[in-house]
Amino acid sequence: MKPLNGTPSTHGRLARPDARERMQVLRYVLLPAVAGGAIIRRPGNLATAARRDWDGKGVQVSERLHERYGAGPLMLLGRGRPAALVLDPGDSTRLLEGTPEPFSAAPWEKHAALSQFQPHGVLISEGRERTARRHLNEQVLDTGKAVHSLADRLTRIVREEAGDLVEAREAGSVVGWEEFDAAWWRAVRRITLGDAARHDTVITDQLNKLRAAGNWAMLSPRRRLLRAAFSRRLAAYADRAEHGTLIARARAEGLPDGTDPVGQVPHWLFAYDAAGWATWRTFALLATHPAEATRARQEAEQARRDGSPMLPFLRACAMESVRLWPTTPLILRESREETQWHGRTVPAGTLFVIYAPYLHRSATAGDARDRFAPQSWLEGAAPTNPALLPFSAGPAGCPGQDLVLLTMSAWLAESLAGHSWSLESSSPPADLGPDRPLPAGINHYGLEFAVHPAGDGA
Repeated sequence: MKPLNGTPSTHGRLARPDARERMQVLRYVLLPAVAGGAIIRRPGNLATAARRDWDGKGVQVSERLHERYGAGPLMLLGRGRPAALVLDPGDSTRLLEGTPEPFSAAPWEKHAALSQFQPHGVLISEGRERTARRHLNEQVLDTGKAVHSLADRLTRIVREEAGDLVEAREAGSVVGWEEFDAAWWRAVRRITLGDAARHDTVITDQLNKLRAAGNWAMLSPRRRLLRAAFSRRLAAYADRAEHGTLIARARAEGLPDGTDPVGQVPHWLFAYDAAGWATWRTFALLATHPAEATRARQEAEQARRDGSPMLPFLRACAMESVRLWPTTPLILRESREETQWHGRTVPAGTLFVIYAPYLHRSATAGDARDRFAPQSWLEGAAPTNPALLPFSAGPAGCPGQDLVLLTMSAWLAESLAGHSWSLESSSPPADLGPDRPLPAGINHYGLEFAVHPAGDGA
């Protein structure tokens, strides 16, 4: 397929979009992810992105490039820092399954950002250290197990914190992001660090300041004093680790020197923040889709009666929230050697960019690309569709996926059992509902809900 102005795939090289197209990729695919905050979200920029539909335009740009140049990947930058945009689900699968060799999950851009608060985190580790740290993460987080070994304590914490948020409200009163976020973090600190950390907003503030510095990657000075203070606070919780916490399990593993069990904890806190956004967005989907809300409430009330942590439909709702609005829009991999793509040669050191909103909203996502379809995770092809990467995939896929889904579904269940939620406002206004395509972006900071006792006619 030969474009009019861009460079076609000739002489063994990838096709390269023309200058106008590359500017569109920069404007609508790359910059929104950076401006919105890659490490911690910037509320004002996220609202602007939703208002101007930058994610929707990014999907459209990617679709046009696919139509014009074929499957790709497409070379965006050929000099200095080679970078290629991945458009084909098969290519994204190759990258993710080929991690960490030859495709590293720790390019220097990611390392510069994450090292502000987790310099020994598994995501930016290499070699033997990465192997040991990945093993530790999988053991502590019970990767691959739908019900975590600490599920009893976790669900009790969620019932208490989510229950306090809902039960203390008068019928029809409005709950916004700040109230939910405060309650969510109380639960996260208790699950991760222990009950003693329930009100320790200092450690959360320290983490958020370090993450804000991480947004600027290599442009930000190292916040060494702040990171030292944050690390001391984490170490104190580790030294007196409460039974049944993630930090206690980390210390109990006894892995090789250099694993740094406590150094893995910042990423668990970081990831749980994104799970909070996704949970709040799930409320928006259920509040505007009556049939799914009824099914979700029935499952929540049944679980309350029998005490089961298995909530398949609510887990599917959570998966759909992340599918529709990915918490990690750009998935990065760096080739550590020269590679071949569809007969074309790509140099070592190339940064491959997987744009999740495009894969999740393109034709390859299936008929439900712009609809809320949780049943597709239970009865359809979503779990095996290579285009859908709500938690990434492959050897570097999210090791906490099951733990996150357990926490999200438990929170949703506690909030929905005996209650109905209605979307009172969104900023900017979000046009949600089963009879129209869902927007490609949403500002979770601007969502507000009214909570009613079930059956009061709301």
